[in-house]
Amino acid sequence: MKASDLFVKCLEAEGVTQIFGVPGEENAHFMISLEDSPIEFVLTRHEQGAAFMAEIYGRLTGEPGVCLGTLGPGATNLITGVADANMDRAPLICLTGQADSQRQHKESHQYMDVVAMFTPVTKWAQAVLHADNIPEVVRKAFKVATTEKPGAAHIELAEDIAQHEATTAVIKPTPTRRAVPADKVVDQAWELIRAAKRPVILAGNGTIRKRASKQLREFAEKTGIGVISTFMAKGCVDMDSDQCLYTIGLQGKDVVACAIDAADVVICLGYDMVEYHPKLWNPTGEKQIVHIDFLAAEIDEHYRVAVDVVGDLAHTLWMLNERAANATLSFDATQQQGVRRDMAADFAEHKDDDTIGAIRPQKALWDARAVMGPHDILLSDVGAHKMWIARYYQCHEPNTCLIPNGFCSMGFALPGAIAAQKVFPDRRVMAICGDAGFLMNVQEMETAVRIGSNIVVMVWEDHAYGLIAWKQQNEFGRHTDLSFGNPDFVGLAKAFGWNGYRVEKSVELHATLEEAFQADGPSLVVIPIDYRENALLTQRLGNILCPI
Repeated sequence: MKASDLFVKCLEAEGVTQIFGVPGEENAHFMISLEDSPIEFVLTRHEQGAAFMAEIYGRLTGEPGVCLGTLGPGATNLITGVADANMDRAPLICLTGQADSQRQHKESHQYMDVVAMFTPVTKWAQAVLHADNIPEVVRKAFKVATTEKPGAAHIELAEDIAQHEATTAVIKPTPTRRAVPADKVVDQAWELIRAAKRPVILAGNGTIRKRASKQLREFAEKTGIGVISTFMAKGCVDMDSDQCLYTIGLQGKDVVACAIDAADVVICLGYDMVEYHPKLWNPTGEKQIVHIDFLAAEIDEHYRVAVDVVGDLAHTLWMLNERAANATLSFDATQQQGVRRDMAADFAEHKDDDTIGAIRPQKALWDARAVMGPHDILLSDVGAHKMWIARYYQCHEPNTCLIPNGFCSMGFALPGAIAAQKVFPDRRVMAICGDAGFLMNVQEMETAVRIGSNIVVMVWEDHAYGLIAWKQQNEFGRHTDLSFGNPDFVGLAKAFGWNGYRVEKSVELHATLEEAFQADGPSLVVIPIDYRENALLTQRLGNILCPI
């Protein structure tokens, strides 16, 4: 069998259904082999868009998303999205072509050491050095990408090796069951939790993976312990649950942080420091911490672990649920009830705004939540809007608000939304972007039309890099020149074949969003955003009084 044919057969065996990318000459044999496969190739307009699409496929399905580029500039264009997936714990496979192996030892057109470039931003990067190695390389890449904690793997296939004859066969994947913790260590964790007066759960990215959310919800209901989520753990418990204490992660002290301040034991579940450093919630290092995750706790001055429970997170929670089933518990939930009460009031404060001109972020997100069902998917790009979404947009189900919060790359949301609707074509999918982030992958508007995406993108327009201005203002009392011009967004939408709307009256936003979802084809909704609220939020967070 020709090597490129074998490569495709290996991908089929791994369950790959879609590949996102931009091919080049060096991928030619692979692409011709792919034509005879049931795997769909989704042609994108930029490799970065392809990588973000693969990331979202991985985050939503738990199976690796696959993206493809050619050598040189095709590979360098992929790297931002690949790095984003890797740090956000999304399984992803990155495929790149390469120059003929007979010219890789010397100065040669478009040749660079792509494997070396991808090594720092993936869990594993490897060139196929012989056609017969393809089954081993592909199987290992998929296994590495899905092993906890998930991430990216890179495979390089040179154009001459793709043409060689291979004599080996596909290696079919076999399921690997994750290890579970010993009863003794779970007993230690449970005894510490049971003896606490005011325990609280800090739920991280790991809790939205398969089965973990179900077990977490059961544990929170049985024990009455409140759950605070990081940005990427939204929806691990239902926003309507009495145990949901919403989201933490802003740099300033928020009301939610009061629940951690009052806690004597913090139960960290699937928690990644990359999202929200413990220095921000445990500055003195005195909190009693129970770390429960797939991997052992990272070493950090502000993360001194009392009990380190390592193993499959869902199974560990099931073990704790067994212990909680017959236990008599009497935790003090007064602080947590106050947090939930005050935050809920805060969310609703501007729901009836009738301003004309700039629209408050709080109102925009209230209306966004109103038009989205429990299983619909909202994606946030990176910018000032991400901070507002993190605080004000709460979820009923896991993986229904996708925020990049590890690598935090702008340009994520538009291509991500396209992939989200390919995974779940019957759900509403909305991306919220700043005007800066939206234009970073604006070319994928054409991809959305071509493949029939019925997504809605809401752009918050402020003609500036708003988050950088916000942070500079906080630190220096002023900010550098961060302003820029924008196109006529409604005209741009029409030029790409999208439906275009501009909303300058707060009272019209809800109806316009609903109209956009009802329209045929993708829709762009642009609002002038009132980022005067940034400074007001900073002032409020700096003067938080913890509720009782």
